Amino acid sequence: MTTFADLRLSDAILSALRDVGYESPSPIQEQAIPELLAGKDVIGQAQTGTGKTAAFGLPMLDFVDPEDPDTQALVLTPTRELCIQVTQALRTYGKYRGVDPVAVFGGAPIRTQQAQLKHGAQIVVGTVGRVLDLISRHSLMLHSCRYLVLDEADEMLDLGFLEDVEKILSSTPNGRQTALFSATMPAEIRALADRHLYDPVTVTVKSATLTIDTVEQFFVETKQADKNDTLARVLEAERPDQAIVFVRTKIRCEQLYRTLRDRGMNVKALHGDMSQGARDGVMISFKDARVQILVATDVAARGLDISTVTHIINFDIPTSPDVYVHRIGRTGRVGRSGRAITFVEPRQARDLTAIEKHANTRISPWAEGAKVAPVKVEESKPRRHRKPHDEAAVVNGDAGFRKLIASGGRAAGLAESDLISAVAATGLDGEAIRNVRLLEQFMLFEVPADQAARVADSVDGTDVRGYTLRLELAKG
Repeated sequence: MTTFADLRLSDAILSALRDVGYESPSPIQEQAIPELLAGKDVIGQAQTGTGKTAAFGLPMLDFVDPEDPDTQALVLTPTRELCIQVTQALRTYGKYRGVDPVAVFGGAPIRTQQAQLKHGAQIVVGTVGRVLDLISRHSLMLHSCRYLVLDEADEMLDLGFLEDVEKILSSTPNGRQTALFSATMPAEIRALADRHLYDPVTVTVKSATLTIDTVEQFFVETKQADKNDTLARVLEAERPDQAIVFVRTKIRCEQLYRTLRDRGMNVKALHGDMSQGARDGVMISFKDARVQILVATDVAARGLDISTVTHIINFDIPTSPDVYVHRIGRTGRVGRSGRAITFVEPRQARDLTAIEKHANTRISPWAEGAKVAPVKVEESKPRRHRKPHDEAAVVNGDAGFRKLIASGGRAAGLAESDLISAVAATGLDGEAIRNVRLLEQFMLFEVPADQAARVADSVDGTDVRGYTLRLELAKG
């Protein structure tokens, strides 16, 4: 068995790892650490919970010079929660190296972060927006940054941050060492790697061995109007130690939280419209096991790594197989088993089959007390959820949806909610609007293909907060 000592890390790093009880590296660590220690650029494809923070963080801590106050390493994260989590981990691993990473993120006083940077910060961990802001203020200087990490790059893509990431990369030296970690590798992330990484080594850990194999998976057929009662019934039957209930929108998150609270449940909400102080309080309470049920949106829950979560409930079915794997990967951690239960409305049967096909798994019907062993697709074909004549309609998770482009974006002072409200005003169910991405100059979103042309015609020319929206169907 490989040990961390076999990877030729410094004695200071090994001492810190012994303090926290780490002996053997995870697969991503075993593959990535030697390559990074050798100075190579690395592309790491791995889910959250695989140990990727140590995979890029341990070589980084051995790389920096504690005597040099300049910023020598930068980690970019898509969310504030992940930024804090990475910073805490690096602080633990680097305590004998005399390196104290500085976290910079939105929602906290920028002057405090400027003062920390001025005092000296060999390693900076930051969210994309705040890092760019500090660069523009000349508070964060990256001329000495020789080690750069893009953590969860696919989430940066989903949030529309890639343009800003490009600007940050242009502020760093060409001769830097770069590591890019992502759970998935869409074309845009591949193109980013081609532009900014030099002869990278690719290391991959298959998601199925990390998450799905340790999670029992079920689905519950329910009508939209019956979802709240169905959830109460499932929670009563399952009696989870801790559960995360995933919903698609901030409004749904708040509504469901209030419903469960009024039913006497120990529950909190976590979504992007909450103040940073409120979000911090919720996360601390949940991590300390003082809260049993957390109702959360996907982005707000990004970075949650809590080994005591026994259940994941997809109140709203995930928009893609990748999102499904991300969600259920938050249970069944560190050798424990977990249970994932997905609510499926009658019109969403094909989405469930797409998840089974592309996540390489089987999802069984839920019944009180149901117990199944997870079964891979290679061992058993997925169950059909529709009549045979519907099978041909299923291609992947995006089947039946069409992408549209809307003018305006952050530069026009618009938010995702503005677009959703304008589209929903056409009579389209708000839950049918998905994959909304807010960029600097425009917005992207998807609607059912048979409604796309009507939505484009209806919304084009609509006035939103003084801005005239222009809509068109995306090419292809």
